[in-house]
Amino acid sequence: MAFSRRGYYSADQVRAAEAELFTRVADGVPMRRAAHGLATVVARELAERTGGVAGRRVTLLVGSGDNGGDALWAGAALRRRGVAVTALLLQPKRAHAAGLAALRRVGGRVLNASCAVPPHPASIAALDADLVLDGIVGISGRGSLRPVAAALVAAVRAPIIAVDLPSGVDPETGAADGPAVRAAVTVAFGARKPVHALAGPRCGRIELIEIGLRLPEPEFAALEPAEIGSRWPVPGAHDDKYSQGATGVVAGSARFPGAAVLCVGGAVAATSGLVRYAGTGADAVLARFPEVVATEDPASAGRVQSWVIGPGAGTDAAAAERLRTVLGTDLPVVVDADALTILAADHAPLRGRAAPTVLTPHAGEFARLTGDPVGADRVAAARDLARSWNVTVLLKGRATIVAAPDGTVLVNEAGGSWAATAGAGDILAGVIGALLAAGHDPTWAAAAAARAHSLAANLAATATAAPSAPTLPVPATSPAAAPISATPLLEHLRPAIATLRATAPTTR
Repeated sequence: MAFSRRGYYSADQVRAAEAELFTRVADGVPMRRAAHGLATVVARELAERTGGVAGRRVTLLVGSGDNGGDALWAGAALRRRGVAVTALLLQPKRAHAAGLAALRRVGGRVLNASCAVPPHPASIAALDADLVLDGIVGISGRGSLRPVAAALVAAVRAPIIAVDLPSGVDPETGAADGPAVRAAVTVAFGARKPVHALAGPRCGRIELIEIGLRLPEPEFAALEPAEIGSRWPVPGAHDDKYSQGATGVVAGSARFPGAAVLCVGGAVAATSGLVRYAGTGADAVLARFPEVVATEDPASAGRVQSWVIGPGAGTDAAAAERLRTVLGTDLPVVVDADALTILAADHAPLRGRAAPTVLTPHAGEFARLTGDPVGADRVAAARDLARSWNVTVLLKGRATIVAAPDGTVLVNEAGGSWAATAGAGDILAGVIGALLAAGHDPTWAAAAAARAHSLAANLAATATAAPSAPTLPVPATSPAAAPISATPLLEHLRPAIATLRATAPTTR
Protein backbone atom coordinates (compact mmCIF):
# COMPACT_ATOMS: atom_id res chain seq x y z
CA MET A 1 0.00 0.00 0.00
CA ALA A 2 1.36 3.43 -0.96
CA PHE A 3 1.08 6.22 1.58
CA SER A 4 1.41 9.94 1.04
CA ARG A 5 3.73 11.76 3.39
CA ARG A 6 3.37 15.22 4.85
CA GLY A 7 5.61 17.31 2.63
CA TYR A 8 7.33 20.56 3.50
CA TYR A 9 8.28 22.80 0.58
CA SER A 10 10.91 25.49 0.17
CA ALA A 11 10.10 29.04 -0.84
CA ASP A 12 11.42 28.36 -4.35
CA GLN A 13 9.23 25.27 -4.73
CA VAL A 14 6.16 27.18 -3.53
CA ARG A 15 6.85 30.09 -5.90
CA ALA A 16 7.20 27.69 -8.82
CA ALA A 17 3.90 26.01 -7.93
CA GLU A 18 2.20 29.38 -7.57
CA ALA A 19 3.50 30.48 -10.97
CA GLU A 20 1.99 27.35 -12.50
CA LEU A 21 -1.30 27.98 -10.65
CA PHE A 22 -1.51 31.52 -12.06
CA THR A 23 -1.60 30.01 -15.56
CA ARG A 24 -4.76 28.06 -14.69
CA VAL A 25 -6.89 30.51 -12.71
CA ALA A 26 -7.93 34.11 -12.98
CA ASP A 27 -5.87 36.86 -11.40
CA GLY A 28 -6.64 37.24 -7.72
CA VAL A 29 -8.25 33.81 -7.26
CA PRO A 30 -5.39 32.27 -5.20
CA MET A 31 -5.42 35.19 -2.76
CA ARG A 32 -9.21 35.05 -2.46
CA ARG A 33 -8.98 31.34 -1.66
CA ALA A 34 -6.27 31.94 0.92
CA ALA A 35 -8.14 34.84 2.50
CA HIS A 36 -11.41 32.89 2.67
CA GLY A 37 -9.64 30.03 4.42
CA LEU A 38 -7.88 32.41 6.80
CA ALA A 39 -11.12 34.19 7.68
CA THR A 40 -12.80 30.83 8.33
CA VAL A 41 -10.03 29.80 10.73
CA VAL A 42 -10.14 33.16 12.52
CA ALA A 43 -13.92 33.01 12.90
CA ARG A 44 -13.68 29.51 14.31
CA GLU A 45 -11.00 30.61 16.77
CA LEU A 46 -13.12 33.56 17.86
CA ALA A 47 -16.10 31.31 18.45
CA GLU A 48 -14.05 28.79 20.42
CA ARG A 49 -12.17 31.37 22.48
CA THR A 50 -14.90 33.97 23.07
CA GLY A 51 -18.18 32.21 22.38
CA GLY A 52 -19.07 34.18 19.26
CA VAL A 53 -17.94 36.05 16.15
CA ALA A 54 -20.07 39.19 15.71
CA GLY A 55 -19.01 42.01 18.01
CA ARG A 56 -15.53 40.62 18.57
CA ARG A 57 -12.36 42.57 17.83
CA VAL A 58 -9.54 41.54 15.49
CA THR A 59 -6.41 43.55 14.72
CA LEU A 60 -4.30 43.02 11.61
CA LEU A 61 -0.55 43.68 11.59
CA VAL A 62 -0.04 44.38 7.90
CA GLY A 63 3.26 44.51 6.07
CA SER A 64 3.91 44.78 2.37
CA GLY A 65 3.29 41.99 -0.11
CA ASP A 66 0.83 39.16 -0.39
CA ASN A 67 0.78 38.09 3.27
CA GLY A 68 -0.44 41.55 4.17
CA GLY A 69 -2.96 41.27 1.35
CA ASP A 70 -4.21 37.95 2.67
CA ALA A 71 -4.71 39.53 6.09
CA LEU A 72 -6.56 42.54 4.62
CA TRP A 73 -8.92 40.44 2.49
CA ALA A 74 -9.60 38.15 5.46
CA GLY A 75 -10.24 41.23 7.58
CA ALA A 76 -12.82 42.41 5.06
CA ALA A 77 -14.60 39.05 5.22
CA LEU A 78 -14.61 39.16 9.02
CA ARG A 79 -15.92 42.71 9.02
CA ARG A 80 -18.90 41.53 6.95
CA ARG A 81 -19.61 39.04 9.74
CA GLY A 82 -19.81 41.82 12.33
CA VAL A 83 -16.23 41.74 13.61
CA ALA A 84 -14.60 45.05 14.51
CA VAL A 85 -11.43 44.98 12.39
CA THR A 86 -8.48 47.36 12.68
CA ALA A 87 -5.49 47.23 10.34
CA LEU A 88 -2.15 48.59 11.54
CA LEU A 89 -0.12 49.35 8.41
CA LEU A 90 3.63 48.96 8.87
CA GLN A 91 4.39 50.15 5.34
CA PRO A 92 1.35 52.18 4.24
CA LYS A 93 2.70 53.03 0.78
CA ARG A 94 3.38 49.35 0.04
CA ALA A 95 0.23 47.83 1.54
CA HIS A 96 -1.75 45.56 -0.79
CA ALA A 97 -3.98 48.10 -2.56
CA ALA A 98 -6.93 45.87 -3.44
CA GLY A 99 -7.05 44.27 0.00
CA LEU A 100 -6.84 47.65 1.71
CA ALA A 101 -9.65 49.03 -0.46
CA ALA A 102 -11.81 45.99 0.31
CA LEU A 103 -11.35 46.47 4.05
CA ARG A 104 -12.16 50.16 3.86
CA ARG A 105 -15.31 49.52 1.78
CA VAL A 106 -16.84 47.42 4.56
CA GLY A 107 -15.95 49.86 7.33
CA GLY A 108 -12.67 48.49 8.57
CA ARG A 109 -10.48 50.85 10.54
CA VAL A 110 -7.00 51.63 9.17
CA LEU A 111 -4.10 53.15 11.15
CA ASN A 112 -0.59 54.12 10.07
CA ALA A 113 1.78 52.31 12.44
CA SER A 114 4.97 52.73 10.42
CA CYS A 115 6.95 55.33 12.33
CA ALA A 116 6.73 55.33 16.08
CA VAL A 117 9.00 53.40 18.46
CA PRO A 118 7.56 53.06 21.03
CA PRO A 119 4.26 52.65 19.16
CA HIS A 120 1.71 55.44 19.14
CA PRO A 121 -0.94 55.09 21.87
CA ALA A 122 -3.60 54.56 19.20
CA SER A 123 -1.69 51.57 17.88
CA ILE A 124 -1.28 50.13 21.36
CA ALA A 125 -4.99 50.62 21.99
CA ALA A 126 -5.79 48.79 18.74
CA LEU A 127 -3.83 45.78 19.96
CA ASP A 128 -6.38 45.32 22.75
CA ALA A 129 -8.26 42.77 20.65
CA ASP A 130 -9.61 39.24 20.90
CA LEU A 131 -7.20 38.02 18.21
CA VAL A 132 -4.30 39.55 16.29
CA LEU A 133 -3.33 38.49 12.76
CA ASP A 134 0.34 38.54 11.83
CA GLY A 135 0.55 39.55 8.17
CA ILE A 136 3.91 41.30 8.48
CA VAL A 137 6.14 39.24 6.17
CA GLY A 138 5.85 36.12 4.03
CA ILE A 139 8.10 33.39 2.67
CA SER A 140 10.48 35.95 1.16
CA GLY A 141 11.17 37.48 4.55
CA ARG A 142 14.54 36.92 6.21
CA GLY A 143 15.88 38.07 9.53
CA SER A 144 14.21 39.22 12.69
CA LEU A 145 11.41 41.77 13.00
CA ARG A 146 12.29 45.39 12.32
CA PRO A 147 12.06 47.75 15.33
CA VAL A 148 8.52 49.04 14.69
CA ALA A 149 7.11 45.56 14.06
CA ALA A 150 9.03 44.16 17.04
CA ALA A 151 7.61 46.86 19.32
CA LEU A 152 4.06 46.17 18.16
CA VAL A 153 4.41 42.40 18.52
CA ALA A 154 5.90 42.83 21.99
CA ALA A 155 2.81 44.81 23.00
CA VAL A 156 0.36 42.10 21.88
CA ARG A 157 -1.38 40.26 24.68
CA ALA A 158 -4.03 38.49 22.60
CA PRO A 159 -3.43 35.16 20.82
CA ILE A 160 -1.74 35.65 17.45
CA ILE A 161 -2.73 33.89 14.24
CA ALA A 162 0.19 33.90 11.81
CA VAL A 163 -0.56 34.35 8.11
CA ASP A 164 1.40 31.54 6.40
CA LEU A 165 4.30 31.72 8.86
CA PRO A 166 5.31 33.62 12.01
CA SER A 167 7.09 36.81 10.99
CA GLY A 168 10.74 36.99 12.01
CA VAL A 169 11.22 33.22 11.77
CA ASP A 170 13.27 31.90 8.85
CA PRO A 171 10.93 30.02 6.49
CA GLU A 172 13.61 27.46 5.53
CA THR A 173 15.39 26.75 8.83
CA GLY A 174 12.87 27.76 11.48
CA ALA A 175 15.55 29.83 13.20
CA ALA A 176 14.79 33.14 14.91
CA ASP A 177 17.87 35.25 15.61
CA GLY A 178 16.00 38.17 17.14
CA PRO A 179 12.47 39.45 17.76
CA ALA A 180 9.88 37.20 16.15
CA VAL A 181 6.22 36.28 16.38
CA ARG A 182 5.07 33.40 18.57
CA ALA A 183 1.70 32.31 17.19
CA ALA A 184 -1.07 30.26 18.71
CA VAL A 185 -2.13 29.17 15.20
CA THR A 186 -0.40 29.40 11.84
CA VAL A 187 -2.55 29.27 8.69
CA ALA A 188 -0.46 27.90 5.82
CA PHE A 189 -1.51 28.46 2.23
CA GLY A 190 -1.15 25.79 -0.43
CA ALA A 191 1.77 23.95 1.13
CA ARG A 192 3.50 23.45 4.43
CA LYS A 193 6.92 25.07 4.63
CA PRO A 194 9.97 23.81 6.55
CA VAL A 195 9.36 26.40 9.27
CA HIS A 196 6.11 24.63 10.16
CA ALA A 197 8.03 21.51 11.18
CA LEU A 198 11.22 23.13 12.47
CA ALA A 199 9.72 25.91 14.61
CA GLY A 200 6.70 24.24 16.18
CA PRO A 201 6.73 26.30 19.39
CA ARG A 202 6.56 29.53 17.34
CA CYS A 203 3.97 28.26 14.84
CA GLY A 204 1.49 26.73 17.26
CA ARG A 205 -1.21 24.65 15.60
CA ILE A 206 -0.90 24.44 11.82
CA GLU A 207 -3.97 24.84 9.62
CA LEU A 208 -3.42 24.15 5.90
CA ILE A 209 -5.63 25.95 3.37
CA GLU A 210 -5.63 24.35 -0.07
CA ILE A 211 -5.47 26.89 -2.88
CA GLY A 212 -4.88 24.56 -5.83
CA LEU A 213 -1.09 24.17 -5.96
CA ARG A 214 0.38 21.22 -7.84
CA LEU A 215 3.40 20.17 -5.82
CA PRO A 216 6.26 17.78 -6.59
CA GLU A 217 7.26 14.83 -4.43
CA PRO A 218 8.66 16.38 -1.26
CA GLU A 219 12.37 16.33 -0.53
CA PHE A 220 11.61 17.01 3.14
CA ALA A 221 8.68 15.19 4.72
CA ALA A 222 7.14 13.61 7.80
CA LEU A 223 5.72 10.11 8.07
CA GLU A 224 1.98 10.13 8.59
CA PRO A 225 0.62 8.04 11.49
CA ALA A 226 -1.26 5.69 9.14
CA GLU A 227 1.94 4.69 7.37
CA ILE A 228 3.74 4.03 10.64
CA GLY A 229 0.80 2.09 12.05
CA SER A 230 0.39 0.00 8.90
CA ARG A 231 4.06 -0.93 8.67
CA TRP A 232 4.82 -1.44 12.36
CA PRO A 233 5.91 -5.08 12.77
CA VAL A 234 3.37 -7.37 14.44
CA PRO A 235 3.46 -11.18 14.47
CA GLY A 236 1.80 -13.03 11.62
CA ALA A 237 0.31 -16.51 11.47
CA HIS A 238 3.66 -18.17 10.71
CA ASP A 239 5.98 -15.99 12.79
CA ASP A 240 8.06 -17.04 15.76
CA LYS A 241 10.54 -15.26 17.99
CA TYR A 242 13.34 -15.67 15.46
CA SER A 243 11.50 -14.76 12.28
CA GLN A 244 10.51 -11.35 13.68
CA GLY A 245 14.13 -10.33 14.18
CA ALA A 246 16.59 -10.58 17.04
CA THR A 247 17.97 -7.29 18.38
CA GLY A 248 21.38 -7.22 20.02
CA VAL A 249 21.96 -4.54 22.67
CA VAL A 250 25.38 -3.50 24.00
CA ALA A 251 24.64 -0.98 26.72
CA GLY A 252 25.05 -0.18 30.39
CA SER A 253 27.93 -0.48 32.82
CA ALA A 254 28.55 -0.69 36.55
CA ARG A 255 28.16 3.08 36.66
CA PHE A 256 25.07 3.24 34.41
CA PRO A 257 23.12 -0.03 34.69
CA GLY A 258 19.85 1.82 34.08
CA ALA A 259 20.91 2.67 30.53
CA ALA A 260 20.95 -1.04 29.73
CA VAL A 261 17.49 -1.51 31.23
CA LEU A 262 15.99 1.40 29.28
CA CYS A 263 17.63 0.52 25.96
CA VAL A 264 16.63 -3.13 26.23
CA GLY A 265 13.16 -2.02 27.33
CA GLY A 266 12.73 0.03 24.17
CA ALA A 267 13.63 -2.97 22.02
CA VAL A 268 11.40 -5.33 24.00
CA ALA A 269 8.38 -3.02 23.78
CA ALA A 270 8.81 -2.24 20.09
CA THR A 271 8.34 -5.70 18.60
CA SER A 272 7.53 -9.31 19.48
CA GLY A 273 10.92 -10.59 18.36
CA LEU A 274 13.92 -11.61 20.44
CA VAL A 275 16.27 -9.30 22.36
CA ARG A 276 19.80 -10.39 23.21
CA TYR A 277 21.75 -8.33 25.73
CA ALA A 278 25.56 -8.22 25.85
CA GLY A 279 27.13 -6.36 28.76
CA THR A 280 27.78 -6.13 32.47
CA GLY A 281 24.25 -5.11 33.40
CA ALA A 282 22.65 -8.52 32.97
CA ASP A 283 21.34 -8.72 36.53
CA ALA A 284 19.49 -5.42 36.27
CA VAL A 285 18.21 -6.22 32.78
CA LEU A 286 16.90 -9.68 33.68
CA ALA A 287 15.29 -8.39 36.87
CA ARG A 288 13.13 -6.13 34.73
CA PHE A 289 12.90 -8.20 31.53
CA PRO A 290 13.32 -11.93 32.18
CA GLU A 291 12.45 -12.67 28.53
CA VAL A 292 15.80 -11.23 27.39
CA VAL A 293 18.74 -13.53 26.62
CA ALA A 294 21.83 -12.08 28.36
CA THR A 295 25.56 -12.59 27.87
CA GLU A 296 28.66 -10.60 28.75
CA ASP A 297 29.97 -9.66 25.31
CA PRO A 298 28.78 -9.39 21.69
CA ALA A 299 30.84 -12.34 20.51
CA SER A 300 28.87 -14.74 22.70
CA ALA A 301 25.44 -13.18 22.20
CA GLY A 302 24.32 -15.48 19.41
CA ARG A 303 22.68 -14.62 16.11
CA VAL A 304 21.03 -11.19 15.81
CA GLN A 305 19.69 -9.11 12.92
CA SER A 306 20.79 -5.71 14.27
CA TRP A 307 22.92 -4.16 16.98
CA VAL A 308 22.37 -1.19 19.27
CA ILE A 309 25.51 0.02 21.00
CA GLY A 310 26.46 2.84 23.30
CA PRO A 311 23.94 3.88 25.97
CA GLY A 312 25.87 4.02 29.25
CA ALA A 313 28.43 1.58 27.86
CA GLY A 314 31.56 3.60 28.61
CA THR A 315 34.30 5.08 26.48
CA ASP A 316 37.35 3.13 27.59
CA ALA A 317 39.52 0.85 25.44
CA ALA A 318 37.27 -2.16 26.05
CA ALA A 319 34.20 -0.18 24.94
CA ALA A 320 36.05 0.99 21.82
CA GLU A 321 36.93 -2.61 20.99
CA ARG A 322 33.28 -3.67 21.37
CA LEU A 323 32.27 -0.88 18.98
CA ARG A 324 34.85 -2.02 16.42
CA THR A 325 33.53 -5.57 16.73
CA VAL A 326 29.92 -4.57 16.19
CA LEU A 327 30.70 -2.19 13.32
CA GLY A 328 32.82 -4.91 11.75
CA THR A 329 29.71 -7.04 11.16
CA ASP A 330 27.50 -6.86 8.08
CA LEU A 331 24.45 -6.08 10.24
CA PRO A 332 22.55 -2.80 10.72
CA VAL A 333 23.89 -0.91 13.74
CA VAL A 334 22.51 1.94 15.86
CA VAL A 335 25.34 4.00 17.37
CA ASP A 336 24.23 6.04 20.38
CA ALA A 337 25.54 7.96 23.39
CA ASP A 338 28.99 6.74 24.55
CA ALA A 339 29.61 4.99 21.25
CA LEU A 340 29.20 8.36 19.51
CA THR A 341 31.86 9.79 21.80
CA ILE A 342 34.22 7.00 20.75
CA LEU A 343 33.48 7.67 17.08
CA ALA A 344 34.12 11.38 17.59
CA ALA A 345 37.66 10.54 18.65
CA ASP A 346 38.22 7.96 15.89
CA HIS A 347 36.09 7.60 12.76
CA ALA A 348 38.08 4.62 11.52
CA PRO A 349 35.56 1.90 12.51
CA LEU A 350 33.09 3.38 10.00
CA ARG A 351 35.45 3.43 7.03
CA GLY A 352 34.40 1.05 4.31
CA ARG A 353 31.29 -0.05 6.19
CA ALA A 354 28.50 -0.91 3.76
CA ALA A 355 25.77 -2.14 6.12
CA PRO A 356 23.19 0.39 7.37
CA THR A 357 24.40 2.54 10.25
CA VAL A 358 22.26 4.96 12.27
CA LEU A 359 23.91 7.68 14.36
CA THR A 360 21.68 9.32 16.97
CA PRO A 361 23.39 12.50 18.21
CA HIS A 362 21.99 15.39 20.15
CA ALA A 363 23.43 18.81 19.35
CA GLY A 364 26.46 18.43 21.62
CA GLU A 365 27.32 14.99 20.27
CA PHE A 366 26.88 16.27 16.72
CA ALA A 367 29.42 19.03 17.40
CA ARG A 368 31.91 16.49 18.76
CA LEU A 369 31.42 14.21 15.75
CA THR A 370 31.89 16.93 13.15
CA GLY A 371 33.98 19.53 14.93
CA ASP A 372 31.33 22.15 14.21
CA PRO A 373 28.11 23.22 15.96
CA VAL A 374 24.85 22.25 14.33
CA GLY A 375 24.07 25.87 13.48
CA ALA A 376 20.78 27.42 12.42
CA ASP A 377 20.16 25.03 9.50
CA ARG A 378 19.71 21.70 11.25
CA VAL A 379 18.43 19.96 8.12
CA ALA A 380 21.50 20.92 6.09
CA ALA A 381 23.82 19.91 8.93
CA ALA A 382 22.25 16.46 9.30
CA ARG A 383 22.12 15.95 5.53
CA ASP A 384 25.80 16.87 5.12
CA LEU A 385 26.93 14.44 7.83
CA ALA A 386 24.78 11.64 6.42
CA ARG A 387 26.23 12.08 2.95
CA SER A 388 29.86 12.50 3.97
CA TRP A 389 29.89 9.53 6.37
CA ASN A 390 27.45 7.32 4.42
CA VAL A 391 25.22 6.87 7.45
CA THR A 392 21.68 7.70 8.53
CA VAL A 393 21.71 10.58 11.00
CA LEU A 394 18.97 11.08 13.58
CA LEU A 395 19.56 14.57 14.98
CA LYS A 396 17.58 14.82 18.20
CA GLY A 397 15.39 17.74 19.16
CA ARG A 398 11.75 18.70 19.47
CA ALA A 399 11.88 18.54 15.68
CA THR A 400 13.96 15.41 15.17
CA ILE A 401 15.71 15.28 11.79
CA VAL A 402 16.42 11.96 10.07
CA ALA A 403 18.79 12.32 7.12
CA ALA A 404 19.79 9.49 4.78
CA PRO A 405 22.97 9.24 2.69
CA ASP A 406 20.96 9.78 -0.50
CA GLY A 407 19.75 13.19 0.71
CA THR A 408 16.29 12.07 1.85
CA VAL A 409 15.20 13.89 5.00
CA LEU A 410 12.31 13.00 7.29
CA VAL A 411 11.23 15.04 10.29
CA ASN A 412 9.26 14.33 13.42
CA GLU A 413 7.80 17.38 15.17
CA ALA A 414 7.09 16.02 18.63
CA GLY A 415 4.38 18.47 19.61
CA GLY A 416 6.13 18.96 22.96
CA SER A 417 9.46 18.49 24.70
CA TRP A 418 8.49 15.95 27.33
CA ALA A 419 11.09 13.46 26.02
CA ALA A 420 13.88 15.86 27.03
CA THR A 421 14.72 13.76 30.08
CA ALA A 422 17.59 11.53 31.12
CA GLY A 423 17.39 8.04 29.65
CA ALA A 424 14.80 8.82 26.98
CA GLY A 425 17.42 8.55 24.24
CA ASP A 426 18.37 5.06 25.46
CA ILE A 427 14.78 3.94 24.85
CA LEU A 428 14.73 5.50 21.39
CA ALA A 429 17.92 3.67 20.39
CA GLY A 430 16.38 0.36 21.43
CA VAL A 431 13.24 1.01 19.38
CA ILE A 432 15.25 1.86 16.27
CA GLY A 433 17.31 -1.29 16.70
CA ALA A 434 14.21 -3.46 16.95
CA LEU A 435 12.71 -1.96 13.79
CA LEU A 436 16.00 -2.57 11.96
CA ALA A 437 16.02 -6.19 13.15
CA ALA A 438 12.48 -6.55 11.80
CA GLY A 439 13.78 -5.65 8.35
CA HIS A 440 12.92 -1.96 7.96
CA ASP A 441 15.24 0.41 6.15
CA PRO A 442 17.19 2.70 8.49
CA THR A 443 15.60 6.01 7.48
CA TRP A 444 12.06 4.75 7.98
CA ALA A 445 13.01 2.89 11.17
CA ALA A 446 14.57 5.99 12.72
CA ALA A 447 11.67 8.29 11.77
CA ALA A 448 8.97 5.82 12.85
CA ALA A 449 10.75 5.18 16.15
CA ALA A 450 11.02 8.92 16.77
CA ARG A 451 7.27 9.31 16.21
CA ALA A 452 6.32 6.47 18.55
CA HIS A 453 8.82 7.71 21.13
CA SER A 454 7.52 11.29 21.13
CA LEU A 455 3.93 10.09 21.26
CA ALA A 456 4.77 7.89 24.26
CA ALA A 457 6.28 10.93 25.99
CA ASN A 458 3.14 13.00 25.32
CA LEU A 459 0.90 10.17 26.54
CA ALA A 460 2.95 9.84 29.70
CA ALA A 461 2.91 13.60 30.33
CA THR A 462 -0.84 13.77 30.01
CA ALA A 463 -1.41 10.38 31.67
CA THR A 464 -3.67 9.55 28.69
CA ALA A 465 -3.50 6.31 26.77
CA ALA A 466 -6.59 5.89 24.60
CA PRO A 467 -5.74 3.85 21.50
CA SER A 468 -9.43 3.49 20.69
CA ALA A 469 -9.76 7.24 20.12
CA PRO A 470 -6.34 8.46 19.04
CA THR A 471 -5.50 12.11 18.76
CA LEU A 472 -2.19 12.79 17.03
CA PRO A 473 -0.16 14.43 18.30
CA VAL A 474 -1.54 14.06 21.80
CA PRO A 475 -1.48 17.61 23.20
CA ALA A 476 0.93 17.96 26.10
CA THR A 477 0.55 21.69 26.70
CA SER A 478 -2.48 21.72 28.94
CA PRO A 479 -2.19 22.50 32.65
CA ALA A 480 -3.03 18.85 33.29
CA ALA A 481 0.29 17.75 31.76
CA ALA A 482 3.27 17.14 34.02
CA PRO A 483 6.98 16.46 33.56
CA ILE A 484 7.99 12.83 33.12
CA SER A 485 11.06 10.65 33.45
CA ALA A 486 12.20 7.88 31.14
CA THR A 487 10.41 5.12 33.05
CA PRO A 488 6.83 6.32 32.36
CA LEU A 489 7.85 7.07 28.78
CA LEU A 490 8.85 3.42 28.39
CA GLU A 491 5.61 2.31 30.03
CA HIS A 492 3.63 4.32 27.47
CA LEU A 493 5.52 3.05 24.43
CA ARG A 494 3.12 0.17 23.77
CA PRO A 495 0.02 2.41 24.08
CA ALA A 496 1.73 4.81 21.66
CA ILE A 497 2.29 2.02 19.14
CA ALA A 498 -1.31 0.91 19.57
CA THR A 499 -2.45 4.50 18.95
CA LEU A 500 -0.44 4.63 15.73
CA ARG A 501 -1.75 1.24 14.61
CA ALA A 502 -5.32 2.40 15.25
CA THR A 503 -4.87 5.07 12.55
CA ALA A 504 -3.97 2.50 9.88
CA PRO A 505 -6.61 1.70 7.25
CA THR A 506 -8.32 -1.63 7.82
CA THR A 507 -8.03 -4.38 5.23
CA ARG A 508 -10.30 -7.33 4.64
